[in-house]
Amino acid sequence: MQPRRSLRAVARGVALAVAALTLTACVQSPAPDATPTSAAPTVSVAPSATPIPPQAPTLQPQGTADDNLPYFSLVVQQVWAGPERMAGRAYVDALVAAGFDKSRMQVTKDQTAIGNAADSIQFSVAWNDACLIGQAGAAFAEPATVVAPILEGGACLIGDTRPIDW
Repeated sequence: MQPRRSLRAVARGVALAVAALTLTACVQSPAPDATPTSAAPTVSVAPSATPIPPQAPTLQPQGTADDNLPYFSLVVQQVWAGPERMAGRAYVDALVAAGFDKSRMQVTKDQTAIGNAADSIQFSVAWNDACLIGQAGAAFAEPATVVAPILEGGACLIGDTRPIDW
């Protein structure tokens, strides 16, 4: 029986030695022959605490309709986020305030022929030989915006539009 105990003691001792060697290998210490040297100073640039936001789109008077679509879309999104998301006049007024030419705009009616709220409204700005067109509707998760070719005669929307007389 004595030999079994000594075998257990040896096994336990080996296990402890392996564990100790493993822990020792995890700890890094400087090499004994390393001599300190003076290193050249390094310059480090710390990252900014607040990231720089991407530049918001702006009106590009000399640009194309495609160039101005991001800005048009931004204005449309701002109206959509407000209480008048289904009012054509709100979109026209916001686009005018943003610098778009009111005389080049069209908008559909907010109500149907029998006085119900329209399912959707469309609004547009003719821009050179193209159109910036937006559509908003009660059943839409988000308004839609697109660039489309200008129609013969210079219009952007087909059908019955309302006069922009305000």
